[in-house]
Amino acid sequence: MDRLETRELAYFLAVAEELHFGRAATRLGIAQPALSKTIRQLERRLGVTLLERTSRAVALTEAGRVLTREARVALDALSAAALRTQRAGIREPRLVLAMKPGGDGGLLPAILAEYERQPEVLPVEVAFDADGARSLREGRADAALLYAPPDDLPGLDTETLLTEAPVAVLPTSHPLARRTSLQMADLAGECLHRKPTDPDAMQSISALMHLIALGRKVAVLPRVLTTPLRDDLTTVPVVDVPPSVLLLAWPAHSTSPSVAALARAATTATRPTHSRRP
Repeated sequence: MDRLETRELAYFLAVAEELHFGRAATRLGIAQPALSKTIRQLERRLGVTLLERTSRAVALTEAGRVLTREARVALDALSAAALRTQRAGIREPRLVLAMKPGGDGGLLPAILAEYERQPEVLPVEVAFDADGARSLREGRADAALLYAPPDDLPGLDTETLLTEAPVAVLPTSHPLARRTSLQMADLAGECLHRKPTDPDAMQSISALMHLIALGRKVAVLPRVLTTPLRDDLTTVPVVDVPPSVLLLAWPAHSTSPSVAALARAATTATRPTHSRRP
């Protein structure tokens, strides 16, 4: 089978997202018959049916759902590759490391110190970003420090740096503040901080801590995000929530020697503190 073309993937993805040939054609700026012909040719080349068509609806088959996922990854990877190539060609290239403010678990100084001992590596530029995984996939960053389960990061390679049991952050005057441990059921009825679905809406940790001190919020966070802790707040371990995992992530199949050096440095620098307990 010949290689798939990016045009074919982009056309199919538009139909898969709109589930309507007319709307997809308008979105792409092409005629609907040309779009339909391209999708039929793609199905013949792959030897599978991607879309079930009726006079009233268009639906994805199982093969179509698989190609939808894979097409997004492939097109994102191409765009990211172009952007990373452009960044590599500037006069003074850098390795861009994305992270949330305070999202390094206190480990970044040791990682950078180990990294800078290695020969011929690029200088590191730290970019504060609420969604480091998106920065990686879009090619705006070369590596990222993330709090996320490894299974939630398709298309990225990862190295686990730190695992920590989460803690509830409470005002010192809160009735639960003197408990030695909590379960999530104990926090029922509290105004519990929820991670926004829009990364751009993420509150700063300092703003969140202020709301907790005022009694407006309660939060369950990795312990490392709570230090240094305000005098009017306290933390209590939450025993029925999975540990938080801090990862170094980078694009799968990266060929950058500096990214490989950063991964080695992270492994070396964090080996004694791979797991912490509250």
